[in-house]
Parts: sequence; structure tokens; C-alpha cells
Amino acid sequence: MQTIRRIREDYRTLLRSVPSMVTVAFILSVVFMNLMASKELYRSEYFCLNCGLALSWISFLCMDCICKRFGPKAATKISILAIGVNVICVVILKLFSMAPGNWAAYYSAPDAATGALVSSGVDSTFGGAWYVVVGSAVAMFLSTLVNSSLNHFIGKKTDNGHYSGFAKRSLISTGIAQWVDNFVFSAMVSHVFFGWNWTQVLICSTTSMAVELILEAVFSPVGYRVSTRWEKEKIGQEYINRMEKLAAQA
Repeated sequence: MQTIRRIREDYRTLLRSVPSMVTVAFILSVVFMNLMASKELYRSEYFCLNCGLALSWISFLCMDCICKRFGPKAATKISILAIGVNVICVVILKLFSMAPGNWAAYYSAPDAATGALVSSGVDSTFGGAWYVVVGSAVAMFLSTLVNSSLNHFIGKKTDNGHYSGFAKRSLISTGIAQWVDNFVFSAMVSHVFFGWNWTQVLICSTTSMAVELILEAVFSPVGYRVSTRWEKEKIGQEYINRMEKLAAQA
């Protein structure tokens, strides 16, 4: 019970400390990237690009900013919160997809039969599949541990307070963590349920990581400015003081 109370108080302090817009952006990016992952942008035998990849870099950039200011445990806690909210959203969407009635797209179809197919397709998209949700949650959790740990470790060695230091810790940790995220999801879902071979899993994991990493590299200067401003303005000092106090007591 004491551990549960401590974790609960850690979360309360952390959520008061991390700027709310960053937390919201983090959570929304996780929810929408999993929803939009069902929409393909491009597909070939060894390459698959979906709309979720266009959003996944946001969660990793938020994670990097949080890790730089608040530490790896804080980034992991916010990520777990985002995963939990995503599961809740998936359950809600699943329940609504099972509800009777038609989507608005039904009424714009040329005939009732086509409208029924369209409405059923929308239900299928929003309803999702359990193995996709589980695979996504496991992949996100493992990649969070990798990203937070590497970001913190590299930061201790190379972060000199300038953008170059932030870029090193951010891009290296994100690149490896995104590959882990893509590989775990592809191995658990695409390989098992969609029949991908291991060559497809490895190549798609790598190419998808490259696309995500390029997008984060473009916006990493924004992340650097945000995290630097937090340090100058002592944003979230309450949480940092609490963690230092608990570390001293251990």
C-alpha cells in the first residue's frame, strides 16, 4: 500500500509539473497514430508506410523533452499513462462500433447495399482488433524503456547544454527505440496475423524507423527550445525536488 501511495503521489506531482499541452500532445499522438496506422500511404513487397508513422515522432519528441528535464522515469510514467488512455479510447470506439445504426457515410452512398458496406468498413476501422491493440501497447512500452534509458545515458555523456547535445541524445535514442517499436509490433502482429516473413519484418522496421527519425530530426530544434525554456524557467521544479528527496532517503 505504501508503494501504491508513493506511485500515485509521483503521478500527481508529475502531472502538475509537466506542462499540460505537452502531456496532451503526447497522449493524442499515441491515440491517433494507432488509429491512423490502419490507413496505408504506400505499400510494396518489402516496404509499408502508414499514416500512423506521420504522427509517431511526436510522442518520441515529447518523451525526449520530458526525459531531458524530468528524467527517464518521468518519461516512462507519462508514456504508460498515454498507453492506458489509448486502451480506454480503443474500448470506447469498439463499443460504439458495435452500436446499431449507420455512419454518416452511409447516406452519401449511391445505394443502400453500398452504404451498408461503407458503414461496416468504418465500424471495422474504428473497432480495431485485439491483437493490434496488444501489439501496439507492448511495442510502445518496450520502446519507451529503450528510449528513456538511452536518452538519459547518452545525455549524461554528451549533453553540453547546446543543441548538438540534445540532438545526439534525442536522435540516437529515438532511432533505436523506434526500430524496437516497429520490430516488436511487426513481429507480434504483422508476422503472426498478416503472414509477413522475417525479411519483410526487418526491412519494414528499418525503413519505417528511417522515416520517423527524419521527421523528428526536422522538428528536434523545437524540442530543444522547449526543454531549454523549461530549465531556465524552472518548470516542474516540484517534481524534481521530490525525486531528489526520495533518492536521498533511499
